[in-house]
Amino acid sequence: MLVNSNICIKCISLLTCIMLTACSSVPELESSAVEPIVPLPDYHQELGVFSAYDDPWEGFNRRVYYFNAKADEYVLLPIVDSYKKITPDVVETGLSNFFNNLGEISTFVNSVLQLKFSVAGETFGRFFINSTLGMVGLLDVATPMGLAEQNEDFGQTLGFWGVEAGPYLVLPLLGPSSLRDATGLAFDALADQQTLDVLGMKSEEELYLSLINSIDARARLPFRYYASGSAFEYEYLKLLYKKFREIQVAR
Repeated sequence: MLVNSNICIKCISLLTCIMLTACSSVPELESSAVEPIVPLPDYHQELGVFSAYDDPWEGFNRRVYYFNAKADEYVLLPIVDSYKKITPDVVETGLSNFFNNLGEISTFVNSVLQLKFSVAGETFGRFFINSTLGMVGLLDVATPMGLAEQNEDFGQTLGFWGVEAGPYLVLPLLGPSSLRDATGLAFDALADQQTLDVLGMKSEEELYLSLINSIDARARLPFRYYASGSAFEYEYLKLLYKKFREIQVAR
């Protein structure tokens, strides 16, 4: 959940920029507009940016996308709104820092698996400092010290070792993904579970913590389904997700 929320937050910024550019660059055609005198190539559909990535499961993905939109509207967002109303800002920030600090463990492991030892070292430094000076991660004192937050997950690790992304996949409640990244999410979830086990938490405590983590992650995500007003929102999000993940794997 943490991984997906970070990805989506960055995707939204890119989505906004591209949609604004698209809106300003595509004029409306008058009814008297003439046909272009330059014929389109037979393979013009292959040149379209939306067809850059295959979507063999589009029917399923669009249904899940719609389900996610309704679940978001009628269940998740009302819970998030109540959470934000009753929770002081300083507590919200502390909880976000705490969950980010737990996420450093997965980032550290995946950095090592990708042989990115400088990233692993910086992540370990962040985790150590925030877990001690930052009171078990409630305060982020590492960032002002110059230790920037990194983002590595097992989907990126698989990509680093040559595993292709595979078909685009929209996951229930979690949103954009791919066959490879969905597999990676299972590994990251297992790593998170191991972390909770090491902390010696009871099953009920783990359940409450996971629930708060999910609410916190959604509260930090500004994305709202169909708020863009574009008929191509699904395609834009797919394009941005796939491109963003390519950049993350290649860096």
